[in-house]
Amino acid sequence: MSEAVSLKATPLNAVHRQLGAKMVDFGGWDMPVQYKGILDEHKAVRTSVGVFDVSHMGEIVVRGLEALALVNLVSTNDASKLKVGQVHYSGLLYEHGGFVDDILVHKVSDDEYFICVNASNQDKDYDHIVANNRFKATVENAGPRYAQIAVQGPKALEVCQKLTATELAPIAYYWFVDGQFANVEARIARTGYTGEDGFEVYVSPEHAVSVWEAILEAGAEFGILPCGLGARNTLRLEAKMALYGHEIDATISPLEAGLGWVVKWDKGDFIGKATLEQQKAAGLTRKLVGFAMIGRGIGRDGYEVEVNGSKAGWVTSGGPAPTLGKNIGLCYLPTEFAVPGQTIHVVIRGLAVEAVTVPTPFYKRAK
Repeated sequence: MSEAVSLKATPLNAVHRQLGAKMVDFGGWDMPVQYKGILDEHKAVRTSVGVFDVSHMGEIVVRGLEALALVNLVSTNDASKLKVGQVHYSGLLYEHGGFVDDILVHKVSDDEYFICVNASNQDKDYDHIVANNRFKATVENAGPRYAQIAVQGPKALEVCQKLTATELAPIAYYWFVDGQFANVEARIARTGYTGEDGFEVYVSPEHAVSVWEAILEAGAEFGILPCGLGARNTLRLEAKMALYGHEIDATISPLEAGLGWVVKWDKGDFIGKATLEQQKAAGLTRKLVGFAMIGRGIGRDGYEVEVNGSKAGWVTSGGPAPTLGKNIGLCYLPTEFAVPGQTIHVVIRGLAVEAVTVPTPFYKRAK
């Protein structure tokens, strides 16, 4: 019991327990891994709608006359191209080109940027940005001011529209608005981590329970399910969305991770740029690639991968793909093998089990 007490809790912790969620330690947070079951929750998001507590995620706000200059120095994407109300995916890098974190940058105004960061990285990210702040800008570690709830799935728009007078349909993917949601002030972003349409709603922590309950009520006619980290992981894996500590970390560059598209070479200097230019010029030695199991078994995170009987790489994420009815995964391999159709073997409990590399994403929703 003392172990649970030491974990951080979101404002919805008691609600999860009342719903009978199975709780786990996730990066120091007491979080629901599942409620009804991972397969049911996964299916709900793919076919109708699910709701996730993602209040463990962190938020950092950069403000001031030179807020843009600071954001562009510490991140790989070009925030000068963002319009007010627009979001983009980006990377925070070390000078050696590895990831501090992957982030979502929201442009609130010309002198304010709202950055969503991974839960376990919030303080590290904040310290990294502050350490590089030589501009007329302030940096706020704003996580305590926000709870975040994600409504995801084909029916997410219909559910969320019941709870706001703001017209949500015109909001494009990776854009956001500020307004009323379930009778409280909220930031409503058309973003997510499931491969489906949906919204991530930011509210003050004291409103988290009422907003969560309003979402469940609004989604009842569609069979909405509360969803835990288990379904969140299977959904994002099918969509090949990177998870910090797995596909990306301090030892991996965006180019190796297949995230070169978030690196804007022509925007001016940014932390890690010189190293990435050297890596690009020299050519990559390894790349992230998807695979599907042929033999029986699941290629779990950290398992060795062999090619032609020799150790060649490792699995970053692996598990069942409920939508596809097969076991899938992502792994790093030498560049020459990181192409679709390559026979590989994943070492599962000492046995080399056959798999084949495949194109990604494994799943892509119909437009």
